[in-house]
Amino acid sequence: MDAILITHHHADHIGGVSTLLNHFPAKVYAPKKEHYEFPHQAVIDQQQVKLANLGLTLQVLEVPGHTLGHVAYYGANSLFCGDTLFGAGCGRLFEGTPEQMFTSLQKIAAMPKETNVYCAHEYTLHNLNFAYSVEPHNTDLINRIEATKALRENEIPSLPSSINLELATNPFLRCHSPEISKNLGLANTASSQAELIQVFTLLRQMRNQF
Repeated sequence: MDAILITHHHADHIGGVSTLLNHFPAKVYAPKKEHYEFPHQAVIDQQQVKLANLGLTLQVLEVPGHTLGHVAYYGANSLFCGDTLFGAGCGRLFEGTPEQMFTSLQKIAAMPKETNVYCAHEYTLHNLNFAYSVEPHNTDLINRIEATKALRENEIPSLPSSINLELATNPFLRCHSPEISKNLGLANTASSQAELIQVFTLLRQMRNQF
C-alpha cells in the first residue's frame, strides 16, 4: 500500500485508516480544513499529490457541500470524488449550503467528458429511479436505468461512471432541463445562476425524501 487518499472526515470513509497504518507504512493525504487523529499530510485546493510508486500525480480539488472541507482527487483521466458526485446523484448537504454544493458540482461538470468518475457508494440505481421521477422523457436516462439494472442483477458494480454519462443523466447536473423545471412546478426553465441553484435545492430536498 503506497498511499491513502481521504476525501472527507465521515466515519464510513476513515474508520479503518488507523488500523491500516498499524500494518502498512502508507502515506495519508487528507483535507487541511478538517481534523483527523491519525498522521497525515494536509492538502489544499490545486495542490499536487505525487504517488511515485504508481507513477501518478493527482490534483486536489476543494469541493465543499457534503462537508465543508471535502476534497476530490483528479489525475490520469480519473476523478475520485468521495461523496460529492454519485452515479446519477450527489451527496447530502450535512455541512455545506446548496450554493456551495452546486458550485462544486459545476466544477466537476466542467472536467473532460471522458473522465472516469469513481464515487464512494453504489447508490446508482436508486438515484436513477429518482432521476426518472423528475425527467421521465430523457432517453439517455431510460437507457442507463436498463443498463444499470442488468449490471446489478449480475452483481457487477455500476461504477466507474463518466462525466459525459453524468451530464446526460444526473439531475443534479441537469438543473437547466426544461422537463425538470416543469416537473418541479416552476413556471420557467432555469437559466440564471439563482434559478439553477433553486432547482438544485428543490431536487436535493426531494431526493432526501425519496
